[in-house]
Amino acid sequence: MTTTILLIRHAAHVELGRVLSGRRRDVSLSREGLEQAEIVADLLGVEPLAAVYSSPRERAFYTARAIAEQHEMKPQVADDLDELNFGDWTGRSFDDLEGDPLWDEWNGSRGSARPPAGESMAEAVTRAVAGLEELAADHADEMIAAVSHCDIIRGVIAHYLGLPLDNLLRFDVDPASVSRVAVGNWGARIMTINERLYQ
Repeated sequence: MTTTILLIRHAAHVELGRVLSGRRRDVSLSREGLEQAEIVADLLGVEPLAAVYSSPRERAFYTARAIAEQHEMKPQVADDLDELNFGDWTGRSFDDLEGDPLWDEWNGSRGSARPPAGESMAEAVTRAVAGLEELAADHADEMIAAVSHCDIIRGVIAHYLGLPLDNLLRFDVDPASVSRVAVGNWGARIMTINERLYQ
């Protein structure tokens, strides 16, 4: 049994690079993001997708909807794909977080640090991996798309590579990028990381 999962980061949103949006609702895709989502959806139209799953965040759902529509499907919300809970940092600008000792610790020690009143990276990875493996079991020998968030996808890839979470920032997961992983009862294998189909 092998399931191919396309891990897709949501397309660019209106706060990208400025604000730690986290689990805030109603953070919509930017004009560029809408274009990215349409291009990626079009290019993935040739893939034999059996289902499209999405984080409950609006920016992820709109990206997933564009992909699903190419296959005459509707995206299904999977809570385990949700963004990391950044707790008290949610909604703060990156400029404001710069120099905060806890923020510096978070970016240097993802394996042990925790956002104030938030979720640890290890907790987020555990739930995401469990959710994806449940979806894989439901779609044996099929291909599915899972639209999620940068840190969640990084964490899943790191988990399957055996990479310590402290080294999470050593590779990129860009907006609207696709990373492919094969998951089966034999284990898992990373096939590609950060395919930028829209460029």
